[in-house]
Amino acid sequence: MTAFNAVRFKIKPGREKDFFAAHEKAGSAWAGLRHANIIKTGESRYCIIAEWDSVDAMAAARPAMIATLDSFRDTLEDLGGGLGLTDPVSGPVVMALK
Repeated sequence: MTAFNAVRFKIKPGREKDFFAAHEKAGSAWAGLRHANIIKTGESRYCIIAEWDSVDAMAAARPAMIATLDSFRDTLEDLGGGLGLTDPVSGPVVMALK
């Protein structure tokens, strides 16, 4: 069953290049990753949305995702509201709309 994950970030001023550079290297060899996109959601705010073959494939890639996060963690600002540096969610597709 297809799965998705999404993670919100707020980037420190002047650190967008570092944030994007870390992602250019990531994901290409992650088994089960179908697509990943970074969208801009506001000033210095971004969200990564990724599609996976399955929940299991996504779970198996978590150590690699965390290693990638560790490579750019210093570019992130706290999101506020007790969230910390990231706001991740994930799960299986329960209804495909298109």
